[in-house]
Amino acid sequence: MTIDISIEKARPEHLAPILSILIAGAAGARIGQESDNVEEYRAAFDAMLAAPEMDVYVALSPEGEVLGTYQIHFLKGLAFRGRSRVELESVHTREDMRGKGIGALMMAHAEALAREAGAGLMQLTSNKVRVDAHRFYDRLGFAQSHLGFKKML
Repeated sequence: MTIDISIEKARPEHLAPILSILIAGAAGARIGQESDNVEEYRAAFDAMLAAPEMDVYVALSPEGEVLGTYQIHFLKGLAFRGRSRVELESVHTREDMRGKGIGALMMAHAEALAREAGAGLMQLTSNKVRVDAHRFYDRLGFAQSHLGFKKML
């Protein structure tokens, strides 16, 4: 079942619902580390919206309700003959809206942007405990090709 949505660049008024979705989907080291104080995130969000190499998108219901979100980063590099790559981050659908095709529409949107920019590949990481998300990415054609490592600072 697919729901009627639009996907748009996030605006300042979307910050609170984006945070709500991200906090609800926290896994691993992020659990308990986030705050529900929107103003603690405002400067970072504003900087992200202004950054030319990235964008934050939201999936909106016809009424303007935020149902999902993702961040897209265009990374320069030498691999693949210097073609850019796209890193997707914080891909989340609101918990009560999962299974309705919103995530697939957001991923298709991101892929269209990547292709339009001439990127050589799209990549993302997903916390190892998010098994349902891994199945979702597999269905979309993503291959689990690397091990990821993080160091909390």
